[in-house]
Amino acid sequence: MDKRIGAQLFTVKEFCKTLEDFDETCRKISEMGYKVIQLSAIGDFEAEDIKKILDKYSLTVACTHRPPQNYLENLEKEISFHKTLGIKIAGIGSMPGFDAKEETVEDFISKYKSVVAELKKHGLIFAYHNHDFEFEKRDGRHVFDRIVEGIDSDNFQLILDVHWIARAGLDVPKFIRDHKDMIACVHYKDFKVVNREPLFEKVGYGNMDWDSIIAACEESSAQFALVEQDKCYDEDPFECLKKSYDYLVTKGYN
Repeated sequence: MDKRIGAQLFTVKEFCKTLEDFDETCRKISEMGYKVIQLSAIGDFEAEDIKKILDKYSLTVACTHRPPQNYLENLEKEISFHKTLGIKIAGIGSMPGFDAKEETVEDFISKYKSVVAELKKHGLIFAYHNHDFEFEKRDGRHVFDRIVEGIDSDNFQLILDVHWIARAGLDVPKFIRDHKDMIACVHYKDFKVVNREPLFEKVGYGNMDWDSIIAACEESSAQFALVEQDKCYDEDPFECLKKSYDYLVTKGYN
C-alpha cells in the first residue's frame, strides 16, 4: 500500500462546487501534508481544468466517485476523463437506488456488468464503494455476495469503507483479510457512539481498532488509504481532515 495518506474530497464537498473553490480546497489540503486525493462530489469540471489545479499543488488522484449514470450514458467520456488525469481506479459511491431491494440489485448487475468489462479493456479498474445496506441478508447470504457473484469479474473491486463495514456489524480486519484480493482502495473513517447513535468521527478519535485495521489493509491488494468523514457536525471539515492526517502520521503514513 502507498504510505501517502489520501483525502477523500467528499469530506469537503461544500467547498468544491466551483473551480475557484476547488483550487482553494486543493491548496489547503496540500498544505496540511496530503499528497493524494480522491475526486468525489466535485463540480462538473473538465479534466484538463482539474489537472492544472492538481499539478499546481502536486496532488495525485488515487481514485474517483463519479456519478453512476455517467458510466451508462457516456462511458467513452468517462474513460477519457480518467486517462487525462492518470487515474487507474474508476469508482462509484453506491449503486443507484441506494438500497438492497432485489430489483435494485438485479438492475445494477445487469447494467454495470458490461461497464466493468469495458473499463478493463482500457486498463481501468471499476471500484464499488460500500455502505452497510449491502450486508443485509437474503436467504442467509449478504446482498454484497450476490453483487459480486452477479458481476463475476476480477475487475470489480472495492473502495472499502471500514466505517460502514463496522456499522453493518462485521469484523472489519477479518472482512479485509477475507476479501484482500479485491480491494482497490480503503476509506479510513472512524465512528463513535453517543446516546446509542453511531456518528462519523475523525480517524483515531472514535471506537475503531486502527492498529488491527491498518495491519489487515497492508496485507491486502489496497493501493491507497483515504480519509473520509461524511459529516463533521459542528467542526470545520478541513480541521477534521488535518486531525485525521496527523493521527495517521503516527501510524506510519505520510
